[in-house]
Amino acid sequence: MLRSSLDASARIFGSRFQYKIKRQLDMSLDKLKIRLVLQGHHMKQGVDYEHSYSPVPHASGFRTMLALATAKDMLINHVDISQTFLQGDLLEEEGFEGNVFISPPPGYGEDAKYVYCLCAPLYGACASSWAWHKTMSAFMEWQGFKTVGFEKSMWCRHDANRDKIMVGSHIDGFCTCCTNCACLDEFRLALLDPAKGGFEGTHEGPLHHYLGCAIARDLDAGTTSLSQAHYIERVCQKYGQWNVTLPKTPMMPDTHLMVDDCPEGYVDLHFHAQYQGIIGSLGWIVAMTRPDCSFAHASLSRFVQYPGPVHMQAALQILAYLGGTIDQYLVFTRPGIASCDHNHLWGWVDTDYAGCQDTRRSHTGYVLMLNGAAISWRSKWQATVLLSSAEIEFIAASQCGQEVVYLREILKGFGAEQDNCTRLFEDNQACIPMSENTMHRERSRHIDVCKYYVRELVEEKLIKLMLCGTKEMTADALTKSLLYPSFRTNRNTMLDATSQQKMLKTTSLRASACWTWA
Repeated sequence: MLRSSLDASARIFGSRFQYKIKRQLDMSLDKLKIRLVLQGHHMKQGVDYEHSYSPVPHASGFRTMLALATAKDMLINHVDISQTFLQGDLLEEEGFEGNVFISPPPGYGEDAKYVYCLCAPLYGACASSWAWHKTMSAFMEWQGFKTVGFEKSMWCRHDANRDKIMVGSHIDGFCTCCTNCACLDEFRLALLDPAKGGFEGTHEGPLHHYLGCAIARDLDAGTTSLSQAHYIERVCQKYGQWNVTLPKTPMMPDTHLMVDDCPEGYVDLHFHAQYQGIIGSLGWIVAMTRPDCSFAHASLSRFVQYPGPVHMQAALQILAYLGGTIDQYLVFTRPGIASCDHNHLWGWVDTDYAGCQDTRRSHTGYVLMLNGAAISWRSKWQATVLLSSAEIEFIAASQCGQEVVYLREILKGFGAEQDNCTRLFEDNQACIPMSENTMHRERSRHIDVCKYYVRELVEEKLIKLMLCGTKEMTADALTKSLLYPSFRTNRNTMLDATSQQKMLKTTSLRASACWTWA
């Protein structure tokens, strides 16, 4: 339409062509893409759009789905939607009276007096991801799916013949799981049929890679492995830590990094950018597949604004460690392998008292297990300075309890409801009575009431704190830098079902003896 025919208050946005080279995990060429994008950085919230957020599954939710699919020997397929945003429906509140206008892209040869009116959300527009989510959610509801737990991009459908389909969507990538091949194919055909309300896309077959992670299945052995070997190798090569002397741990034992480790007045923009790039790369690795590096990453993340040579050396050691342990990854197993409990959620929670030398704040670490490997973990400094080890353990248990509630709701939505309490192993003897006794003692009456969340979870029989020895505390690796023997044991327990079962057997025996005595 003519530019002159538009209302004076209508906003016109620029556009351009974007060129992209898509590669496989091993960096081999996949395809060349070109798309027309809108320059949405000129859009204003409340004027040109209302919502710009599209929910995606949390990493722990995705791992939970893989663990459940492994336990039931489900088929796990991958569907990729083509030109995702273009297949969404425009929102009424978007643009000027529901219309979004763009100028022709540079070099296209169109007369500048003309403008385009979008018929579908375009890449670059702030509301495109939200528009796609609304469109996709409507289709999933029409297909009989219901959202799972607190996630709005994970669904499950229970059919009359007891077939179950689990679906997780990360924008354009669908991960689908089902025990019945015919049932899975029926849904896939509906999803990829635009004539029947579906979308244009491709069926990628069995899931081999998702969100930069490699997924390998062995149906005979009943295992599913999740690794980032290709990504780790690229990051190590980028920063010169490939084929170097390999440390046994991601951080030297008893390392306590401080702000004073950065020399006063030390400013090097290239150095800072490189450090921040390493921490960002490590963040993705830790979030997806390597809980053993969580504490080292959390410690170094505090210094992204003022890193020094000591911090850089510690960051490079993590990369060197990852390069030397590239064969370590999460392995989920089906029931019966290494006596792994079937769809039973449990874990460890621990703290390091006053571990921060600068602020004297303590460090929380927890790891939650399902079907042979960790599905959720966290290593984070607590927000305030606390007065006793029992208090910090009590608050750490509350933080872990929040994740337990989230995962129990997901498991319930996927048809794996937890009938019993979720066992959380704790090595502080004072914390357990505090979680069960509502009496205010002299040493605990000052604790903020909002921290008593764990006590409510215990009363509702959602979790149960159980005592274990310090040597059996797997979460210890998430709160401090350990010596290699202890670190190796804890790492293998989080990643490997066989090592996990050995640790659980010892822990359970000690916990049982403790509770018999109580």
